Amino acid sequence: MNSFSGRRRPTAAVLISLAVATGVTACGSGSGSSGSEGADGKTYTVWDPYPQFAKGSDWTKLLDKCGTAAGVKVKRTAFDTSDLTNKALLAAQQGNSPDVLIVDNPVVSTLAEAGVLTTTDDNKLDTSKTDPNLLAAGQSGGKTYGTPIGANTLALYYNKKVLKEAGVDVASVKDWQSLTAALEKVKKAGKKGITFSAIGTEEGSFQFLPWFWGAGAELTRLDSAQGESALSLWKGWVKSGLAPNSVLNNTQTTSWQEFTTGEYAFAENGTWQLAGAKKAGLDYGVLPIPGASGGSAAAPTGGEFVTLPVQDDTGRYTTSQKLATCLTSTQNLYDTDTTLSYVAPTTEVQDKQVAANAELKPWVDAVKAAKGRTSDDLGTKYPKISEQMWKAVQSALSGSTSPKDALADAQSAVK
Repeated sequence: MNSFSGRRRPTAAVLISLAVATGVTACGSGSGSSGSEGADGKTYTVWDPYPQFAKGSDWTKLLDKCGTAAGVKVKRTAFDTSDLTNKALLAAQQGNSPDVLIVDNPVVSTLAEAGVLTTTDDNKLDTSKTDPNLLAAGQSGGKTYGTPIGANTLALYYNKKVLKEAGVDVASVKDWQSLTAALEKVKKAGKKGITFSAIGTEEGSFQFLPWFWGAGAELTRLDSAQGESALSLWKGWVKSGLAPNSVLNNTQTTSWQEFTTGEYAFAENGTWQLAGAKKAGLDYGVLPIPGASGGSAAAPTGGEFVTLPVQDDTGRYTTSQKLATCLTSTQNLYDTDTTLSYVAPTTEVQDKQVAANAELKPWVDAVKAAKGRTSDDLGTKYPKISEQMWKAVQSALSGSTSPKDALADAQSAVK
Protein backbone atom coordinates (compact mmCIF):
# COMPACT_ATOMS: atom_id res chain seq x y z
CA MET A 1 0.00 0.00 0.00
CA ASN A 2 2.53 2.52 -1.10
CA SER A 3 -0.18 5.10 -1.69
CA PHE A 4 0.61 6.45 1.77
CA SER A 5 4.30 7.03 1.18
CA GLY A 6 3.77 10.49 -0.27
CA ARG A 7 1.69 11.83 2.60
CA ARG A 8 3.17 14.69 4.54
CA ARG A 9 3.29 14.56 8.29
CA PRO A 10 0.84 17.09 9.79
CA THR A 11 2.50 20.24 11.10
CA ALA A 12 2.36 21.14 14.78
CA ALA A 13 0.41 24.32 14.00
CA VAL A 14 -2.30 22.42 12.16
CA LEU A 15 -2.59 19.83 14.91
CA ILE A 16 -2.79 22.37 17.71
CA SER A 17 -5.51 24.32 15.89
CA LEU A 18 -7.49 21.14 15.40
CA ALA A 19 -7.01 20.19 19.03
CA VAL A 20 -8.43 23.55 20.10
CA ALA A 21 -11.34 23.20 17.67
CA THR A 22 -12.34 19.89 19.21
CA GLY A 23 -11.95 21.01 22.79
CA VAL A 24 -8.72 19.20 23.66
CA THR A 25 -5.60 20.87 24.98
CA ALA A 26 -2.26 20.38 23.28
CA CYS A 27 0.48 19.13 25.56
CA GLY A 28 3.65 17.08 25.40
CA SER A 29 3.41 13.38 24.74
CA GLY A 30 2.99 11.37 27.90
CA SER A 31 2.88 7.68 28.64
CA GLY A 32 1.72 5.60 25.74
CA SER A 33 3.37 3.19 23.36
CA SER A 34 3.83 4.02 19.70
CA GLY A 35 4.08 2.11 16.48
CA SER A 36 7.81 2.71 16.35
CA GLU A 37 8.33 0.54 19.42
CA GLY A 38 7.59 -2.51 17.34
CA ALA A 39 10.94 -2.27 15.60
CA ASP A 40 11.17 -6.03 15.32
CA GLY A 41 7.93 -6.02 13.35
CA LYS A 42 6.36 -8.41 15.85
CA THR A 43 4.88 -5.86 18.26
CA TYR A 44 1.87 -3.83 17.18
CA THR A 45 0.42 -1.03 19.26
CA VAL A 46 -3.24 -0.34 19.98
CA TRP A 47 -4.55 2.80 21.70
CA ASP A 48 -8.10 2.82 23.05
CA PRO A 49 -10.40 4.96 25.27
CA TYR A 50 -11.29 2.15 27.69
CA PRO A 51 -9.14 2.68 30.80
CA GLN A 52 -11.87 0.93 32.81
CA PHE A 53 -10.72 -2.36 31.32
CA ALA A 54 -7.54 -3.50 33.04
CA LYS A 55 -5.17 -6.29 32.05
CA GLY A 56 -6.97 -9.62 32.23
CA SER A 57 -10.36 -8.15 31.27
CA ASP A 58 -12.38 -9.57 28.38
CA TRP A 59 -11.30 -6.58 26.26
CA THR A 60 -7.56 -7.08 26.76
CA LYS A 61 -7.97 -10.82 26.25
CA LEU A 62 -9.61 -10.09 22.89
CA LEU A 63 -6.71 -7.84 21.88
CA ASP A 64 -4.25 -10.58 22.76
CA LYS A 65 -6.32 -13.15 20.87
CA CYS A 66 -6.40 -10.98 17.76
CA GLY A 67 -2.66 -10.44 18.03
CA THR A 68 -2.02 -14.18 18.27
CA ALA A 69 -4.22 -14.79 15.22
CA ALA A 70 -2.20 -12.21 13.28
CA GLY A 71 1.10 -13.68 14.48
CA VAL A 72 2.17 -10.62 16.49
CA LYS A 73 2.22 -9.29 20.03
CA VAL A 74 -0.20 -6.46 20.87
CA LYS A 75 0.94 -3.64 23.14
CA ARG A 76 -2.13 -1.81 24.35
CA THR A 77 -2.38 1.63 25.98
CA ALA A 78 -5.63 3.13 27.30
CA PHE A 79 -6.39 6.84 27.67
CA ASP A 80 -9.36 8.95 28.71
CA THR A 81 -11.31 10.02 25.61
CA SER A 82 -10.20 13.67 25.47
CA ASP A 83 -6.61 12.80 26.34
CA LEU A 84 -6.53 10.17 23.60
CA THR A 85 -7.46 12.71 20.93
CA ASN A 86 -4.63 14.99 21.94
CA LYS A 87 -2.12 12.15 22.16
CA ALA A 88 -3.12 10.89 18.71
CA LEU A 89 -2.67 14.32 17.13
CA LEU A 90 0.75 14.83 18.66
CA ALA A 91 1.92 11.28 17.93
CA ALA A 92 1.07 11.83 14.26
CA GLN A 93 3.13 15.02 14.18
CA GLN A 94 6.04 13.18 15.78
CA GLY A 95 5.74 10.21 13.43
CA ASN A 96 4.99 7.58 16.05
CA SER A 97 1.28 6.88 15.70
CA PRO A 98 -0.11 3.58 17.02
CA ASP A 99 -0.89 0.87 14.49
CA VAL A 100 -4.55 0.70 15.54
CA LEU A 101 -6.37 3.65 17.08
CA ILE A 102 -9.86 3.39 18.59
CA VAL A 103 -11.45 6.83 19.01
CA ASP A 104 -14.78 8.49 19.79
CA ASN A 105 -16.66 8.88 16.51
CA PRO A 106 -16.80 12.72 16.37
CA VAL A 107 -12.99 12.77 16.52
CA VAL A 108 -12.55 10.76 13.32
CA SER A 109 -13.16 13.72 11.00
CA THR A 110 -10.70 15.83 13.01
CA LEU A 111 -7.96 13.23 12.65
CA ALA A 112 -8.84 12.66 9.00
CA GLU A 113 -8.61 16.38 8.22
CA ALA A 114 -5.20 16.45 9.89
CA GLY A 115 -3.98 13.63 7.63
CA VAL A 116 -3.58 11.24 10.55
CA LEU A 117 -5.72 8.35 9.28
CA THR A 118 -5.74 6.00 6.30
CA THR A 119 -8.96 5.52 4.33
CA THR A 120 -10.79 2.23 4.02
CA ASP A 121 -10.11 2.36 0.28
CA ASP A 122 -6.41 2.17 1.13
CA ASN A 123 -6.40 -0.03 4.22
CA LYS A 124 -9.04 -2.45 2.82
CA LEU A 125 -11.19 -2.59 5.97
CA ASP A 126 -14.52 -4.15 4.99
CA THR A 127 -17.47 -1.92 5.96
CA SER A 128 -20.06 -3.53 3.69
CA LYS A 129 -22.16 -4.89 6.58
CA THR A 130 -22.08 -1.71 8.66
CA ASP A 131 -25.27 0.31 8.96
CA PRO A 132 -24.78 3.39 6.70
CA ASN A 133 -26.06 5.88 9.30
CA LEU A 134 -23.41 4.70 11.77
CA LEU A 135 -20.63 4.56 9.18
CA ALA A 136 -21.39 8.18 8.21
CA ALA A 137 -19.86 9.38 11.50
CA GLY A 138 -16.47 8.23 10.21
CA GLN A 139 -16.75 9.78 6.76
CA SER A 140 -15.33 13.05 5.54
CA GLY A 141 -14.90 14.46 2.06
CA GLY A 142 -16.41 11.35 0.50
CA LYS A 143 -13.88 9.05 2.19
CA THR A 144 -14.36 6.56 5.04
CA TYR A 145 -11.72 6.46 7.77
CA GLY A 146 -12.54 3.43 9.87
CA THR A 147 -15.31 1.18 11.06
CA PRO A 148 -17.48 1.45 14.19
CA ILE A 149 -16.91 -1.00 17.00
CA GLY A 150 -20.35 -0.27 18.42
CA ALA A 151 -22.83 2.51 19.06
CA ASN A 152 -24.88 4.01 21.81
CA THR A 153 -27.51 6.69 21.62
CA LEU A 154 -30.35 8.34 23.51
CA ALA A 155 -33.93 7.29 24.16
CA LEU A 156 -36.61 7.92 26.77
CA TYR A 157 -36.69 5.79 29.90
CA TYR A 158 -40.10 5.79 31.58
CA ASN A 159 -41.29 4.81 35.04
CA LYS A 160 -44.23 2.42 34.63
CA LYS A 161 -45.51 3.02 38.17
CA VAL A 162 -45.62 6.80 37.78
CA LEU A 163 -47.39 6.56 34.43
CA LYS A 164 -49.94 4.07 35.76
CA GLU A 165 -50.77 6.28 38.74
CA ALA A 166 -51.25 9.23 36.36
CA GLY A 167 -53.47 7.22 34.02
CA VAL A 168 -51.04 7.48 31.10
CA ASP A 169 -50.81 4.71 28.51
CA VAL A 170 -47.24 4.89 27.18
CA ALA A 171 -48.50 3.58 23.82
CA SER A 172 -50.26 6.93 23.39
CA VAL A 173 -46.91 8.77 23.32
CA LYS A 174 -46.21 9.05 19.61
CA ASP A 175 -45.18 12.70 19.03
CA TRP A 176 -44.45 15.93 20.91
CA GLN A 177 -48.09 16.81 21.47
CA SER A 178 -48.95 13.45 23.03
CA LEU A 179 -45.74 13.46 25.10
CA THR A 180 -46.54 16.91 26.50
CA ALA A 181 -50.10 15.75 27.27
CA ALA A 182 -48.66 12.78 29.18
CA LEU A 183 -46.36 15.09 31.17
CA GLU A 184 -49.30 17.32 32.08
CA LYS A 185 -51.25 14.31 33.37
CA VAL A 186 -48.26 13.24 35.45
CA LYS A 187 -47.91 16.71 36.97
CA LYS A 188 -51.61 16.84 37.76
CA ALA A 189 -51.25 13.50 39.57
CA GLY A 190 -48.60 15.06 41.83
CA LYS A 191 -45.52 13.53 40.22
CA LYS A 192 -42.70 15.00 38.14
CA GLY A 193 -42.57 15.00 34.35
CA ILE A 194 -39.29 14.67 32.48
CA THR A 195 -35.63 15.22 33.28
CA PHE A 196 -32.73 15.68 30.87
CA SER A 197 -29.37 17.42 30.55
CA ALA A 198 -29.26 20.96 29.16
CA ILE A 199 -25.88 21.85 30.66
CA GLY A 200 -23.63 24.28 28.79
CA THR A 201 -21.30 21.63 27.39
CA GLU A 202 -21.31 19.02 24.61
CA GLU A 203 -23.60 16.92 26.83
CA GLY A 204 -26.27 19.61 26.53
CA SER A 205 -26.00 19.67 22.74
CA PHE A 206 -25.96 15.87 22.63
CA GLN A 207 -29.28 15.75 24.52
CA PHE A 208 -30.89 18.57 22.55
CA LEU A 209 -30.06 17.13 19.14
CA PRO A 210 -32.86 14.49 19.02
CA TRP A 211 -35.44 17.26 19.48
CA PHE A 212 -33.65 19.57 17.05
CA TRP A 213 -33.40 16.87 14.40
CA GLY A 214 -36.83 15.52 15.34
CA ALA A 215 -38.28 18.89 14.32
CA GLY A 216 -36.63 18.59 10.92
CA ALA A 217 -33.89 21.16 11.66
CA GLU A 218 -30.34 20.94 10.32
CA LEU A 219 -27.06 21.91 11.97
CA THR A 220 -26.15 24.15 9.05
CA ARG A 221 -29.08 26.42 9.98
CA LEU A 222 -29.51 26.76 13.74
CA ASP A 223 -32.09 29.56 13.49
CA SER A 224 -34.65 27.77 11.33
CA ALA A 225 -38.30 27.68 12.35
CA GLN A 226 -37.88 23.96 13.04
CA GLY A 227 -34.96 24.57 15.39
CA GLU A 228 -36.95 27.27 17.15
CA SER A 229 -39.84 24.87 17.69
CA ALA A 230 -37.53 22.34 19.38
CA LEU A 231 -36.07 24.93 21.75
CA SER A 232 -39.56 26.30 22.43
CA LEU A 233 -40.65 22.79 23.40
CA TRP A 234 -37.92 22.51 26.05
CA LYS A 235 -38.51 26.07 27.28
CA GLY A 236 -42.24 25.40 27.56
CA TRP A 237 -41.63 22.30 29.66
CA VAL A 238 -39.34 24.14 32.07
CA LYS A 239 -41.59 27.22 32.31
CA SER A 240 -44.67 25.13 33.07
CA GLY A 241 -42.90 22.84 35.54
CA LEU A 242 -43.06 19.72 33.37
CA ALA A 243 -39.23 19.65 33.51
CA PRO A 244 -37.19 20.90 36.48
CA ASN A 245 -35.02 24.04 36.49
CA SER A 246 -32.12 21.73 37.39
CA VAL A 247 -31.84 20.68 33.73
CA LEU A 248 -29.75 23.83 33.18
CA ASN A 249 -26.97 22.34 35.29
CA ASN A 250 -27.72 18.65 34.87
CA THR A 251 -25.14 16.37 33.37
CA GLN A 252 -26.42 13.09 32.01
CA THR A 253 -25.32 11.53 35.29
CA THR A 254 -27.15 13.96 37.59
CA SER A 255 -30.21 13.83 35.37
CA TRP A 256 -30.16 10.06 35.72
CA GLN A 257 -29.87 10.36 39.49
CA GLU A 258 -33.07 12.43 39.47
CA PHE A 259 -34.87 9.72 37.53
CA THR A 260 -33.74 6.98 39.92
CA THR A 261 -35.52 8.74 42.79
CA GLY A 262 -38.67 7.20 41.31
CA GLU A 263 -40.46 10.57 41.12
CA TYR A 264 -40.09 11.26 37.39
CA ALA A 265 -42.17 9.80 34.58
CA PHE A 266 -39.49 10.17 31.88
CA ALA A 267 -35.75 10.66 31.52
CA GLU A 268 -33.73 11.20 28.38
CA ASN A 269 -30.60 9.09 28.68
CA GLY A 270 -28.51 6.41 27.04
CA THR A 271 -27.84 2.71 26.76
CA TRP A 272 -25.04 3.06 29.32
CA GLN A 273 -27.65 3.50 32.08
CA LEU A 274 -29.26 0.07 31.59
CA ALA A 275 -27.28 -1.56 34.38
CA GLY A 276 -28.08 1.36 36.68
CA ALA A 277 -31.79 1.08 35.94
CA LYS A 278 -31.81 -2.54 37.00
CA LYS A 279 -29.71 -1.79 40.08
CA ALA A 280 -32.13 0.98 41.12
CA GLY A 281 -34.96 -1.56 41.09
CA LEU A 282 -37.19 0.64 38.91
CA ASP A 283 -40.04 -0.85 36.92
CA TYR A 284 -39.05 0.92 33.74
CA GLY A 285 -39.46 0.78 30.00
CA VAL A 286 -37.72 2.45 27.05
CA LEU A 287 -39.07 4.10 23.93
CA PRO A 288 -37.33 5.98 21.11
CA ILE A 289 -37.51 9.77 21.33
CA PRO A 290 -40.49 10.81 19.19
CA GLY A 291 -40.24 13.23 16.31
CA ALA A 292 -42.35 16.39 16.33
CA SER A 293 -45.06 14.82 14.18
CA GLY A 294 -44.42 11.17 15.01
CA GLY A 295 -41.95 8.45 14.22
CA SER A 296 -38.53 8.11 15.85
CA ALA A 297 -36.33 11.19 15.98
CA ALA A 298 -32.72 10.84 14.92
CA ALA A 299 -30.61 10.81 18.06
CA PRO A 300 -26.84 11.39 17.94
CA THR A 301 -24.61 8.35 17.88
CA GLY A 302 -22.00 7.72 20.52
CA GLY A 303 -19.41 4.97 20.37
CA GLU A 304 -16.00 4.48 18.84
CA PHE A 305 -14.37 3.78 15.49
CA VAL A 306 -11.49 1.41 14.85
CA THR A 307 -9.04 3.31 12.63
CA LEU A 308 -5.60 2.71 11.13
CA PRO A 309 -3.27 5.72 11.40
CA VAL A 310 -0.76 6.60 8.69
CA GLN A 311 2.65 4.91 9.19
CA ASP A 312 6.04 5.73 7.69
CA ASP A 313 6.57 1.96 7.32
CA THR A 314 3.74 1.07 4.95
CA GLY A 315 4.53 -2.63 5.34
CA ARG A 316 2.74 -2.58 8.69
CA TYR A 317 -0.70 -1.98 7.20
CA THR A 318 -1.43 -5.59 6.26
CA THR A 319 -1.10 -6.80 9.85
CA SER A 320 -2.88 -3.74 11.25
CA GLN A 321 -5.80 -4.51 8.96
CA LYS A 322 -5.90 -8.08 10.29
CA LEU A 323 -6.06 -6.78 13.86
CA ALA A 324 -8.86 -4.32 13.05
CA THR A 325 -10.82 -6.97 11.14
CA CYS A 326 -10.51 -9.37 14.06
CA LEU A 327 -11.74 -6.77 16.55
CA THR A 328 -14.82 -6.04 14.43
CA SER A 329 -15.69 -9.59 13.34
CA THR A 330 -19.25 -10.76 13.97
CA GLN A 331 -18.48 -12.89 17.04
CA ASN A 332 -16.09 -10.40 18.57
CA LEU A 333 -18.48 -7.49 18.01
CA TYR A 334 -21.16 -9.37 19.91
CA ASP A 335 -18.90 -10.05 22.88
CA THR A 336 -17.36 -6.57 22.93
CA ASP A 337 -20.64 -4.66 22.54
CA THR A 338 -22.20 -6.75 25.29
CA THR A 339 -19.30 -5.75 27.55
CA LEU A 340 -19.57 -2.07 26.58
CA SER A 341 -23.41 -1.97 26.70
CA TYR A 342 -23.32 -0.89 23.04
CA VAL A 343 -25.55 -1.73 20.14
CA ALA A 344 -23.61 -3.46 17.37
CA PRO A 345 -23.10 -1.60 14.07
CA THR A 346 -24.39 -4.46 11.88
CA THR A 347 -27.90 -5.87 11.53
CA GLU A 348 -26.58 -9.41 11.88
CA VAL A 349 -25.12 -8.79 15.33
CA GLN A 350 -28.00 -6.53 16.40
CA ASP A 351 -30.42 -9.41 15.75
CA LYS A 352 -28.22 -11.67 17.85
CA GLN A 353 -28.22 -9.13 20.69
CA VAL A 354 -32.01 -8.79 20.69
CA ALA A 355 -32.44 -12.58 20.59
CA ALA A 356 -30.31 -12.80 23.73
CA ASN A 357 -31.89 -9.78 25.45
CA ALA A 358 -35.29 -8.51 24.30
CA GLU A 359 -34.81 -5.30 26.34
CA LEU A 360 -32.35 -4.12 23.69
CA LYS A 361 -35.03 -3.91 20.98
CA PRO A 362 -35.94 -0.22 21.55
CA TRP A 363 -32.25 0.64 21.67
CA VAL A 364 -31.60 -1.10 18.36
CA ASP A 365 -34.52 0.86 16.89
CA ALA A 366 -33.06 4.09 18.27
CA VAL A 367 -29.61 3.32 16.86
CA LYS A 368 -31.16 2.51 13.46
CA ALA A 369 -32.61 6.03 13.42
CA ALA A 370 -29.50 7.69 14.89
CA LYS A 371 -27.19 10.13 13.15
CA GLY A 372 -23.54 11.07 13.54
CA ARG A 373 -22.85 14.55 14.89
CA THR A 374 -20.26 15.16 12.19
CA SER A 375 -22.37 13.63 9.40
CA ASP A 376 -23.34 15.71 6.37
CA ASP A 377 -19.63 16.53 5.95
CA LEU A 378 -19.64 18.91 8.94
CA GLY A 379 -16.35 17.47 10.20
CA THR A 380 -14.42 19.97 12.31
CA LYS A 381 -17.18 22.59 11.89
CA TYR A 382 -19.30 20.64 14.37
CA PRO A 383 -17.58 21.71 17.63
CA LYS A 384 -18.21 25.40 16.89
CA ILE A 385 -21.83 24.74 15.91
CA SER A 386 -22.34 22.64 19.02
CA GLU A 387 -20.92 25.34 21.31
CA GLN A 388 -23.32 27.93 19.94
CA MET A 389 -26.18 25.45 20.22
CA TRP A 390 -25.66 24.76 23.91
CA LYS A 391 -25.25 28.48 24.58
CA ALA A 392 -28.59 29.11 22.87
CA VAL A 393 -30.27 26.37 24.93
CA GLN A 394 -28.87 27.84 28.15
CA SER A 395 -29.95 31.35 27.19
CA ALA A 396 -33.49 30.36 26.29
CA LEU A 397 -34.13 28.01 29.21
CA SER A 398 -32.78 30.51 31.75
CA GLY A 399 -35.25 33.07 30.40
CA SER A 400 -32.64 35.62 29.37
CA THR A 401 -33.48 35.35 25.66
CA SER A 402 -36.34 34.01 23.55
CA PRO A 403 -35.72 30.77 21.64
CA LYS A 404 -35.91 32.69 18.37
CA ASP A 405 -33.35 35.32 19.39
CA ALA A 406 -31.07 32.78 21.08
CA LEU A 407 -30.83 30.69 17.92
CA ALA A 408 -30.43 33.77 15.71
CA ASP A 409 -27.48 34.84 17.86
CA ALA A 410 -26.08 31.31 17.66
CA GLN A 411 -26.29 31.20 13.87
CA SER A 412 -24.67 34.60 13.63
CA ALA A 413 -21.78 33.45 15.84
CA VAL A 414 -21.24 30.30 13.74
CA LYS A 415 -20.98 32.38 10.58
